[in-house]
Amino acid sequence: MYQPSEMAGFMKAMYAYNLQLKSQIVAGETPNSLPLDLVKLHSAEMSKGKSRTQNWQSFVNVFIESQEAVVDTLSNSEIKERYNAAISNCLNCHKTECTGPIPKIKKLLIQ
Repeated sequence: MYQPSEMAGFMKAMYAYNLQLKSQIVAGETPNSLPLDLVKLHSAEMSKGKSRTQNWQSFVNVFIESQEAVVDTLSNSEIKERYNAAISNCLNCHKTECTGPIPKIKKLLIQ
């Protein structure tokens, strides 16, 4: 039976969280908390055959900062812009590291 890696499980949790964020933002709500410990991206066990490449390392901190910016209640930027920037960072990394979930990630963008 397939057992997803710790990283795959964490990515699924991030997807679910961002789907929830999208719903809140579209409904006009302003999210103000980040329940995920994004630092786990640095230590979660990767899927078999995958590793933290230099390219991956260059994306991870940018992604963490952009995800934290979504719930920054003091930001002057529009929430939709901050959210879409975080999702775009997901896409940018996945274009080079693990391309499979790109169509699913694109669905997270707010049009």
